[in-house]
Amino acid sequence: MARKRPREHLKVLLRKSQIRRKVRHLARQIEHDFHGEPLHLVCILKGACIFLADLLRELELPVSVDFIAVSSYGKGSLPSGEVRITKDLDHSIEGLNVIIVEDILDTGLTLSYLYRVLQQRKPRTLRIAALLDKPERRLKEVKADYIGFEIPNAFVVGYGLDFGEKYRNLKDICVLDSVEP
Repeated sequence: MARKRPREHLKVLLRKSQIRRKVRHLARQIEHDFHGEPLHLVCILKGACIFLADLLRELELPVSVDFIAVSSYGKGSLPSGEVRITKDLDHSIEGLNVIIVEDILDTGLTLSYLYRVLQQRKPRTLRIAALLDKPERRLKEVKADYIGFEIPNAFVVGYGLDFGEKYRNLKDICVLDSVEP
């Protein structure tokens, strides 16, 4: 007899209204720090795309955008331990004020790797904005300059975060619990 897949249950952790307020607050912090100077936001695909879009609309500075895709997770919920760029930037970041926009700072493996790679490309400044921070899971020390929410060690989905490419479109951020039927 084939084993049934566990049913997945969602529990709201952060409501869309909380997220909206926090993104607005992060935008004000960034504007304060950069005093009207142009910014170049580097969005880590795919998870950070919704955070980027909302942050971008809140910023009242000259802003340009680029995208990079980095893989450290397989199809499941555990990191593979190997980090690699699967889609590189389209333009040089040399001399620019760059903010890496990430959905979640988890183990630190991805952001540590990406920060080193981008630092070698000689940006004027290089900072990190992470909507979520999960410090309990940190394997590599990484400090984000702008953090939305510190969250517990739970697997979260929604607002761009996924599980097997599902749940990205949820407006809230939810804890995903898998339970046996």
